Amino acid sequence: MITKHLIAGFVFGVSMSVISWIVGMIVNSILMKTEYYKKLSSLNFITSKTWNKRLGIRYFKWIVKNTFFKFFNPAIKVPNRKTDLTEIRYQMTLSEISHLIGFAFVVLVAIYQSFRVSIVFGLMMMIGNILLNLYPSLLQQENKRRIDKLLERHTAIVS
Repeated sequence: MITKHLIAGFVFGVSMSVISWIVGMIVNSILMKTEYYKKLSSLNFITSKTWNKRLGIRYFKWIVKNTFFKFFNPAIKVPNRKTDLTEIRYQMTLSEISHLIGFAFVVLVAIYQSFRVSIVFGLMMMIGNILLNLYPSLLQQENKRRIDKLLERHTAIVS
């Protein structure tokens, strides 16, 4: 019985995480029109490079860059040095907040399923949710910090 909940929970979690991407985009488009969006766009959960390393963000970045995931959001690519970094940062913010909204959505579903099915089912859902929503959001935050440093250097040179 527990094996069934392990497998089914993970599969359901991955499915819900993919569905949550759409939910995140819809809610994000609504939130963009509010005054709170500016605060949301400057979230920074993990500022330490050490913690990013411990969490394996580097490996996750490699997976995104070298698998089919690289085709999911082409607006976040930097094709050359002439690319407008502010536009890419904006696209990263959209992606980050959409993933965070999707993460929260799946957390609520996982809590509900923990009571309805089993705690194992809910915990397995969270594995897929962490991989498909939380890690992409953390990766976007790291990339935004890198872009911010480049923009600061550019501003310092121009000034």
